[in-house]
Amino acid sequence: MYAAFTLFVFICLTATTHADHHQPCHAPNMTGFMTALSLKGEVKAFGAFTYDSMGKKLRFRSNESHPVNTSVGLDVLMFFDKGIFYEIDLKNQSCEKKTLQCTQHPLDIPDDATFMTTVNTGNPSIEGEGLKINAWTGSMPDKKGKYYMAVTMECLPVSTFYFYESSSFLFSLTEIDTEIKDPDLLMVPSICLGQPLEATPEGTVHSFLNEFM
Repeated sequence: MYAAFTLFVFICLTATTHADHHQPCHAPNMTGFMTALSLKGEVKAFGAFTYDSMGKKLRFRSNESHPVNTSVGLDVLMFFDKGIFYEIDLKNQSCEKKTLQCTQHPLDIPDDATFMTTVNTGNPSIEGEGLKINAWTGSMPDKKGKYYMAVTMECLPVSTFYFYESSSFLFSLTEIDTEIKDPDLLMVPSICLGQPLEATPEGTVHSFLNEFM
């Protein structure tokens, strides 16, 4: 994990921006596993995700399949087009419905991202030993941070690095499959149906990324 983190940061810091002839791509439907790692080496969360690219829906459940020692436990269902999300607690049969102010997340390249470079990781001359990736960068919506994304040539996200003054963290994706294996995970659970939309405290910004801060 640290080797991948170091490599990605090196790519981000040393790449030079090419002529802007690359257009941001959009990831397909996906399932897989996601790790959120702080710059200090703390594993913030690890769990399974399901992503509907066309419907712009994301379910992330940490510590469900492979329990690890993490600081954040989450089960969230996000509807980016509708601007709402649910924090789900199946164990205690509780659910909270909240407003989603920021729709940025590590599974898709924002339309205003800037292309940086194309890099071959590993040894591309040996089958199965190399990976060609595109690196993208841009500012966060609040302009208080930057992001760097690495995606394959087929637009599958590999890792995304978010840098803020107060905190920085890396999202790493593994075992990606380009299909939605369980569509029910993207349906609103029965315990969430009829839940009122909670008021957002002044100064609070709800987003997928803020769940890890």
